[in-house]
Amino acid sequence: MTTITGYKQDHKGSYISKDPAAQLVYQMDWTTDWMPASDQLSSVTYTVETISGDTNPLAIESSGITGDGLLTYVELSGGSDKNIYTVTCNITTNDGITEARRFRIKCEERYA
Repeated sequence: MTTITGYKQDHKGSYISKDPAAQLVYQMDWTTDWMPASDQLSSVTYTVETISGDTNPLAIESSGITGDGLLTYVELSGGSDKNIYTVTCNITTNDGITEARRFRIKCEERYA
């Protein structure tokens, strides 16, 4: 299982709260029991669920693999208040292993 620091958990799994005005980077650590120590990530694709009628959809600004080849990241912007989006991360390793993980972004206006 991936390590996702800063995320919250509920009965459906991992999620993070994001203000619609925020543009933030989220990371996933893929160093796990199933990935051999000699393997590294070779590709990553992030996708965001589309919500019909959404006037300010959650958008991917950038994504990729960190220099060590073990972490992925996605930079997200937008999102409509009170919408919950599913973000999917698909990876492939140098050894040809494929895996996918999902987390949710709960958009909500945040106040100090």
